[in-house]
Amino acid sequence: MHTQVLTKPDGRTLILYAREPFPAVADAPTPSRDPYAPNSHLRWHPLRGEWVAYAGHRQHRTFLPPKEFNPLAVTTDPQYPTELPPGRYDVAVFENLFPTLTGLAHDPPASIVETKPGLGACEVVVFTQDPHATLAGLPLWHLELLIEVWADRYRALGARDDVQYVFPFENRGVEVGVTLQHPHGQIYAYPFVTPRTDRMLESARRHLQDTGRNLFADVLAAERRAEVRIVASGEHWTAFVPAAARWPIEVHLYPNRQVPDLPALSAAERDELGALYVDLLRRLDGLFGVPMPYVAAWHQAPVHADRDLAWLHLELFSVRRAPGRLKHLAGSEAGMGVFLNDIAPESAAEALRLTTRVEAATGG
Repeated sequence: MHTQVLTKPDGRTLILYAREPFPAVADAPTPSRDPYAPNSHLRWHPLRGEWVAYAGHRQHRTFLPPKEFNPLAVTTDPQYPTELPPGRYDVAVFENLFPTLTGLAHDPPASIVETKPGLGACEVVVFTQDPHATLAGLPLWHLELLIEVWADRYRALGARDDVQYVFPFENRGVEVGVTLQHPHGQIYAYPFVTPRTDRMLESARRHLQDTGRNLFADVLAAERRAEVRIVASGEHWTAFVPAAARWPIEVHLYPNRQVPDLPALSAAERDELGALYVDLLRRLDGLFGVPMPYVAAWHQAPVHADRDLAWLHLELFSVRRAPGRLKHLAGSEAGMGVFLNDIAPESAAEALRLTTRVEAATGG
């Protein structure tokens, strides 16, 4: 992997990644003419026991721009700069122009609840220069490079004093709130361990105390024994629909050994991950014959805690429950957190196993 680090005119960092050596890029553009001074803050929710982030500057973020104003495309006219420069790189990472969390956060407002600056980081990961590509359509080597990029950013962000948890993810499709269609993902680096992670690790901690075994290992072993919900598997990874799936289409991808985070994967595990990841995404697109909207969320160990307890895994889920039909969070889910699912996990797994994978056009 080859890299170049640049600084944009507004002070934000841009990192270019490539599989092969590439000529140095001279300048890092920015589409904004305003000073870069985001300031977010956190408020403690005493009843839920979790932090809520506030970032008023995000109200002005780019929303569904026309194709000719794609801020993630390569700059072709210096008078109309985007976020990316021309050059022969493959993946780009830059600080979000409208971050939820930022190292510049300061002076949170006073409130009846505890507040603190919204420190941390929010980065955009542009998967490819091709605006028409999809992650599933990229060559395998490109997926392997992206995995290396995620691992690299985990190490860099995890080394910061204001970061406790690093979360790479991808949202695809307007149905899940995507506002820029260029293939990209994001990385959030939180100054706390997220509520979802904290709850999972607490369940794993109780299980370890009660049984002496790792909860994630027991879940994986049980799914492999049952087989009925397995979608795909290899020597190093297993993809399955969890027995208590909350979403109509939901697949979890686990390494077959305990690994705390992406940097800890072996070369063989990273190679198989790329191939299996593409396989799953193409199955999703083939299930209903239309591009599947989804969220792909990487769960890793906190930077400084529970590294022997956590188990790296990907949770991939969609709100689409049938052709032309979406699942919306209704009263039970949104109000009480009790999910209702119209599709049995066993049925979803069987459908995905039998799906003819869509051979997406490659890009990048």
